[in-house]
Amino acid sequence: MQQTSEKALPLAGIRVIEFVHMVMGPTCGLVLADLGAEVIKVEPAPAGDNTRRLMGSGAGYWMTYNRNKKSFAVDMKTDAGMEAVRKLIASADVVTENFRPGAMEKLGLGFEQVKGINPDIIYSSMKGFLPGPYDHRTALDEVVQMMTGLAYMTGPEGRPLRAGASVNDVMGGMFSAISILAALHQRNATGQGQFVQTGLFENSAFLVAQHMMQKVVTGKAAAPMPSRISAWAIYDVFNTSDDDQVFLGVVSDSQWQSFCTAFDFTELGSDLSLQQNNERVAARDQIMPLVIERLGSMSKAEVMARCEAAGLPFSPIQRPQDLFEDEHLNQSGGMAELTLPDGEAVKVPMLPFEMDGQRFGTRLNVPALGSHSSELLSQMGYAPADIEALRNAGVVKG
Repeated sequence: MQQTSEKALPLAGIRVIEFVHMVMGPTCGLVLADLGAEVIKVEPAPAGDNTRRLMGSGAGYWMTYNRNKKSFAVDMKTDAGMEAVRKLIASADVVTENFRPGAMEKLGLGFEQVKGINPDIIYSSMKGFLPGPYDHRTALDEVVQMMTGLAYMTGPEGRPLRAGASVNDVMGGMFSAISILAALHQRNATGQGQFVQTGLFENSAFLVAQHMMQKVVTGKAAAPMPSRISAWAIYDVFNTSDDDQVFLGVVSDSQWQSFCTAFDFTELGSDLSLQQNNERVAARDQIMPLVIERLGSMSKAEVMARCEAAGLPFSPIQRPQDLFEDEHLNQSGGMAELTLPDGEAVKVPMLPFEMDGQRFGTRLNVPALGSHSSELLSQMGYAPADIEALRNAGVVKG
């Protein structure tokens, strides 16, 4: 297991209690946990978070978004279990949740109820929609992508297609973490906690704002990406002679000259009618057949080598699993090490930033169900005999 450096972590000393599942809520906790907060995942005993058991496209959720966390497995349907949860909340700085509207209030753990336990608490609620006409609806990443036009922009005409990753869930969790950090900063000045809320729908609307503004600026609605009018003449995936593909973008006038030199387009580079970007976009039908033919006569390795030497934006077309062996991610220290429940050591990308040269890796492996229950109960003043009694009664697990 990879250890984060001994340097003090930014959120050391902050305790977060999370009542979350799936992706949005766990992503928020992951950001806070990687940055040093003590994040305690409250899970229902005896089965635990259902996310642990997802298959298919959800099989990677649990291991991706729950490192550096502790698991407290408790039956909150019992008086003794709820008493333990309330004691845990009393020790916290932050509570997070992403269940359906009204679920936490039904448990007795809505914001006002939690505020009665801990007046200074910062309470983050992650929902499908912020307060408004839709706030009673159930949302999923697909739902809000369809509602906001993100799926329309991704797929071909008449075939809306969700993005190939949980972009809204992940970004929604990130925005939740940002709002929590802002609330913590504000509490340092005012001494007061607060309720913060994020919405999946609003997140997706934020993602498509650039396309909304395109309509304002140009007077024309944005076309789906497969049929868009590109902002650049060359911004495409090209086939190579060895039946492979490379993406190449030429997004400035200086890059155009570099491209023409790198791929021996002397005439295009000297053509005075193609010196400006918008002129090249207008001449795209003239330029593209020539580029397709030239790059199609070269191997993938040769195209990439010429692009790299010229400083052009390019990429091989990779699959997610290819990143396990990515040279840059591995050599730059961008992969956190994890140990799976069966003992297998694996790697997963870290948070995509560094602070003063520091990256934020793994301190705790993804927790087994209830792996920290006894430790946390002991911290709350429960005697060993009391903990054993709770365990034997099925109130806690672990």
